[in-house]
Amino acid sequence: MDTVASYIIRIYRYEKDRPKSLVGIVEEAGAKGKKAFQSYDELWEILNSSKGGNEAERAEKRLTGGLV
Repeated sequence: MDTVASYIIRIYRYEKDRPKSLVGIVEEAGAKGKKAFQSYDELWEILNSSKGGNEAERAEKRLTGGLV
């Protein structure tokens, strides 16, 4: 069974004309550490990062367009 994770998302900057242009920080509730994001896509990647693979694999997928 999957568990549900809770996150605290702080958005520090965004552009009205470009809604995917976000800058902020994400932290998982009850866990140590924070991760910064500079776009909607980076935020999405952080929120989905617990669904498999380690950080190095996810970084490589980003660089290769998922062709790992």
